[in-house]
Amino acid sequence: MPIDPSKALGAPINGSPFSWNRDRAILYALGVGAGVPQTDPNELSYTYEKNLKLLPSFGVVPAFGALGGLGSVPGMSFNPMMLLHGEQDLEIRGAIPVEGEVESAGKVVGVYDKGKAALVVLEMATTLKGQAEPLFVNRFSLFLRGEGGFGGESGPAAGNAAPDRAPDHVVESKTLPQQALLYRLSGDKNPLHADPDFAKMGGFDMPILHGLCSYGIVCKAVVDAALGGDTASVARYQARFAGVVFPGETIVTSIWKDGSTLLIAAKTKERGTPVISNAAITVR
Repeated sequence: MPIDPSKALGAPINGSPFSWNRDRAILYALGVGAGVPQTDPNELSYTYEKNLKLLPSFGVVPAFGALGGLGSVPGMSFNPMMLLHGEQDLEIRGAIPVEGEVESAGKVVGVYDKGKAALVVLEMATTLKGQAEPLFVNRFSLFLRGEGGFGGESGPAAGNAAPDRAPDHVVESKTLPQQALLYRLSGDKNPLHADPDFAKMGGFDMPILHGLCSYGIVCKAVVDAALGGDTASVARYQARFAGVVFPGETIVTSIWKDGSTLLIAAKTKERGTPVISNAAITVR
């Protein structure tokens, strides 16, 4: 059996040390569309060393490399070409500094049977060097197509549904034709996002934007429009990846206020197709 929950569930995932400086923080911000217009004080706070701050979605970057260890987990034999990133849940327990050294470690916390696919959830805790408690915790939900049917639980139902009313904020974020080429420098070198031939093998006419790039673009839209640019107020950011973005398209983010929660949905302007759904930011 390729997927064996009895072996995989609870298996450790070892992360690797990761560090970043102000240049890397700025590169991430540029990769998720910051800097337009280039003289705006809020945009400069993401892209210029003076008064620099980090978007909370940067928290996915230090832990991302741990995904490469999934194939070595007992009971987790699968074709990497059939892996899709389904959901991302980032819990932020303190303001992320603009420079840092961290360690990440985690385990497999969920293995679910979706029929035609297996859903595997990895939980990675990332801790600043010299600290005891994690600075942030990521939960990566990964669909392994063709690996379902082993008879396990189907997993929890989707939450964070957008309400049936007009949003409180709508933000349009135009991406650059080279957006994926910028974002990949933050660590995700999957050729699906750069190589036209590889993209065609995956069924796309051209390379697509990274899901976590869209995740960052939407985070920035919410922080700027609904939180006044206060990056430290984000305590948790959950999202489901609902569709692809082609570099150069515009992401339209809708935001609804619901107490201390901001419910979120995003789509492409040009095609009207969903990008992110069942999303929410919890405000501390």
